[in-house]
Amino acid sequence: MNRRKFVNTIGISLAVAALPAKILARSGVDFSYNEDGIFEGHSFPELPYAYDALEPYIDKMTMEIHYDRHHRGYFNKFIAATKGTELENMPLSKIFSTISSLPVGVRNSGGGYYNHTLFWNNMTSEKTSPSKELKDAIEIDFGSFESFKEKFSDAASSRFGSGWAWLVLTTDGKLEVSSTANQDNPLMDISETKGFPLLALDVWEHAYYLKYQNKRGDYIGAFWNVVDWNEVSKRFAKINEA
Repeated sequence: MNRRKFVNTIGISLAVAALPAKILARSGVDFSYNEDGIFEGHSFPELPYAYDALEPYIDKMTMEIHYDRHHRGYFNKFIAATKGTELENMPLSKIFSTISSLPVGVRNSGGGYYNHTLFWNNMTSEKTSPSKELKDAIEIDFGSFESFKEKFSDAASSRFGSGWAWLVLTTDGKLEVSSTANQDNPLMDISETKGFPLLALDVWEHAYYLKYQNKRGDYIGAFWNVVDWNEVSKRFAKINEA
């Protein structure tokens, strides 16, 4: 696949707001829509596997604390921050598209609510591989799959303080690796790299400190053993359908 064919397939002027709600929903990019692209309110998601499912790479205690305290805390604060406002009945992708004009509490708690849901869903205990289409696109934009992994790992390890590393399908149809501080994400209008999140890695210390202490690099290395490439490939494919 050459660059021109790939970009034309994606659509060079693709933007988050232009995607149909069904595509955002079925790709997993905006889970606040149901499968039919209808917003049914914000809800706290179930963890898609048992707390110990990702061991030995992510331990049971970390998963339990991370999900049931940190993630749930972000969700509860988001609900409190949006209660009685128009945001209460607005899908997350729309909220993020104007986040620069909203209170910082909505930005932080909404990002934490969204980012963690994506994070849980792009991990699995099963061994998976990228689809041919995604692998081809990665090789176009990064030179090789190993070069992509190295760049992603570098973005995660070099993020100062707390934040996230991302594989993003940008609005001009390219795959890029980026990182964001705190609970920001590529759907937000304040993000340096804007686009559709395909893969996320949480590098806040609470995501790894119980098992890996200050060895963030070991945690990042372990992450590659639990990536759900089926889920990442599905997001990529669905956005390509738009």
